[in-house]
Amino acid sequence: MSETKATRLERDVTDGGAEVATLTLAHPPLNLFDRSMLDALVEDIAELSARPPRAVLLRAEGKVVSGGVDVHVFDGLTPEQGAELWRTLFAQIIHPLEALPCPVVFAAHGLTLTAAFEIALACDILLAAPKAKFGLVEIVVGLTPSMGGPQRLAERAGSGRAREFVMTGDLYDAATMAEWGVVNAVHEDLDTAARALTHRLADGPTKANAATKKIIEAWRSGGVAHADSVTPEVSGELFGTEDLQGGVRSFLEQGPGKARYAGR
Repeated sequence: MSETKATRLERDVTDGGAEVATLTLAHPPLNLFDRSMLDALVEDIAELSARPPRAVLLRAEGKVVSGGVDVHVFDGLTPEQGAELWRTLFAQIIHPLEALPCPVVFAAHGLTLTAAFEIALACDILLAAPKAKFGLVEIVVGLTPSMGGPQRLAERAGSGRAREFVMTGDLYDAATMAEWGVVNAVHEDLDTAARALTHRLADGPTKANAATKKIIEAWRSGGVAHADSVTPEVSGELFGTEDLQGGVRSFLEQGPGKARYAGR
């Protein structure tokens, strides 16, 4: 009998006709990041990269988002094997997820540890339920988070808070993460709010959203001057899209907020 896949990738269509993908961690009881979970995520993200929707929602089912990485993954690794593990996870999960040409929303309904939180930090928008808690607790095995968590947390919350978060290995609640600017919003009915936002973003001008991601990525890698240098070309290309042309005509003829976008 074959094992049940550790994730579930589903595609749906909004009322406006836009395709949305929902990627769910579904590996009970704790959604641990063992080899089967990692392999499933690599497969799903490769599929999303090959055929991008107009928005993606990452979520989890069960009591927790994830109890973290199955420590068996680390057992017996040599320094060279450890380095290769992180190179592979950056290349096959984190970087392709960030490079998706559409908005990516992460919904954290409960405890979100280590790899799950690092993946959340690679998404565009992070939403949480009031009871959610977050932690990068690799210190308990003498490790530092190595899927991009410290640097992406520092980008959102500042380097001092990132150091505290990682070095203490403490858990931080959703309200604190929102105060720090890590969580974008906290919702009582998280699933409804996350799906509504994802659908709203999917119905938007997809090419413009992709351009926004490119400009912000340029800022992340090279600062304001580098972002300024790429913006004219990245933004200029939008004038050849159906969405911008139609959006301008709609604005001039009907006023703001009436345009419908096809993602082209």
